[in-house]
Amino acid sequence: MTEDFLLVILFCGLLTFATRAGGYFALSRLSHVPPRLTAALDAVPAAVMTTLFAPAAFSGDWREAVTLAIAILISFRVGPTITVVACAAILIALRALG
Repeated sequence: MTEDFLLVILFCGLLTFATRAGGYFALSRLSHVPPRLTAALDAVPAAVMTTLFAPAAFSGDWREAVTLAIAILISFRVGPTITVVACAAILIALRALG
């Protein structure tokens, strides 16, 4: 590995930590989390799944579009980990079927 590659990995790790820590510190300063903020934070898993699958759904074939629709529906009922695992399994199965 080159030195530049290691610096990019280090910078990305620091940036990820900063965004997570910044969010934690910003929310910890609030004595009460407003309902609108709670609703917005609850919508994050569906938004993340959409950003991950949308490019493949619109540039791919029907399998990716079906998986995107299922991801949206599943993410409203279960946590993000289960959603990712379930949708990955669904996409693998759909691709294996043809």
